[in-house]
Amino acid sequence: MRAHEAGALHADISKQGPAWLRTPEDVNALMPALWPRSVTRGADGAVAVAGLSVRDIAAEFGTPVYVLDEADLRSRCRDFRAAFPTEDIFYAGKAFLCRAVVRMIAEEGLHLDVCTGGELATALSAGMPPERIGFHGNNKSASELSRALDAGVGRIIVDSFTEIDRLTALARERGVRPRVLVRVTVGVEAHTHEFIATAHEDQKFGFSLAGGAAANAAFKILDEGVLELRGLHSHIGSQIFDASGFEVSARRVLALQAQIRDARGVELPELDLGGGFGIAYTSQDDPATPQDLAKRLRKIVDSECAAENLAVPHLSIEPGRAIVGPAVFTLYEVGTVKELDGIRTFVSVDGGMSDNIRTALYDASYSATLASRASTAQPLLARVVGKHCESGDIVVKDEFLPADVQAGDLVAVPGTGAYCRSMASNYNHVPRPPVVAVRDGQARLIVRRETEEDLLALDVG
Repeated sequence: MRAHEAGALHADISKQGPAWLRTPEDVNALMPALWPRSVTRGADGAVAVAGLSVRDIAAEFGTPVYVLDEADLRSRCRDFRAAFPTEDIFYAGKAFLCRAVVRMIAEEGLHLDVCTGGELATALSAGMPPERIGFHGNNKSASELSRALDAGVGRIIVDSFTEIDRLTALARERGVRPRVLVRVTVGVEAHTHEFIATAHEDQKFGFSLAGGAAANAAFKILDEGVLELRGLHSHIGSQIFDASGFEVSARRVLALQAQIRDARGVELPELDLGGGFGIAYTSQDDPATPQDLAKRLRKIVDSECAAENLAVPHLSIEPGRAIVGPAVFTLYEVGTVKELDGIRTFVSVDGGMSDNIRTALYDASYSATLASRASTAQPLLARVVGKHCESGDIVVKDEFLPADVQAGDLVAVPGTGAYCRSMASNYNHVPRPPVVAVRDGQARLIVRRETEEDLLALDVG
């Protein structure tokens, strides 16, 4: 953003003033939209989560560090559980998975969706009941499917004819009849980034509805009789705010349910409408509540079932980002501040695209705040960048920080619970950050920081 653009943006925020210029009470009133629900600012201006100052977190665990508000994550699980009391809620583990989070969502009564052998291993090692696990993925190997069958996972979402044949052979060998859902590509263009839209025809997931592959997959499973076909599955993408895509998806999938009933005399008892529910990354985002989602999804399912003369199937959904995304923020330390006269100021932090690739990969937008102290300085339009050897190593594209931001300050970026740690890398041989869970003023390490020794341990040359 150039200097003349900065003036307009400054005028927009100056009505209330930036966060560090307001009283702690004013700031605390604004916090819940983007931050974990227990986040506040103290009288000294430092951000605190569940009563624990970020200064203390940084001192004990170093930076960068992902900070998870455990009570917030659990409360979001309960919000979905209250909104969908009779439905199955599968936490989408790809958003972020570790054994501590598996235990949290299990204790809150949720199911778990995994999509690789590694995620399955994590779930099982944490004690998630296998019957509450669903197994996704477009290219599950024979060994992954074998492990799922041997563990007794509750359902497998089949994604190709090759997989149906592979799973059928493995089930025959074991004399078991696994429950499966057919993933349907419904042809919905979700209003999201190209790389996270998953229901249009030209992509790798699922069976095409328009081309007849989805119906043929269901017929094949029913006719062979080895796998137990429980229902159909649709997932249209991620970070979606417009519910109309879910309505179109449900309508098309339920029409296929009716087609299967008419052709084979079988009414499938289950329907999974996937996840992808959006969260607020900036103040411009306005996500739906779980209650709103539940109301709209039930309305369209009930309406379409009535139109097709179908019994209403047992519904399941797969929120991941919507549960863990807002429950986490990333804490960085500022290392360098570089002002380019008339262009912008770069605030460099001790992490970057190795701990949050989403800005570079999806052009994602984030917010940031000075977290370690109060400031009376005027707003400075800054770009928060990382330490990696890439010009695209951007954490926050444009954000107002106080003009006196300096080396040693702590900067916090909210909404980093989903797809940040799970997509983290060792680019430039940077060890990945730890994850710290905070509850009732106490912090505990749930994923430790990688070390240089960890990196060298894999190098056997």
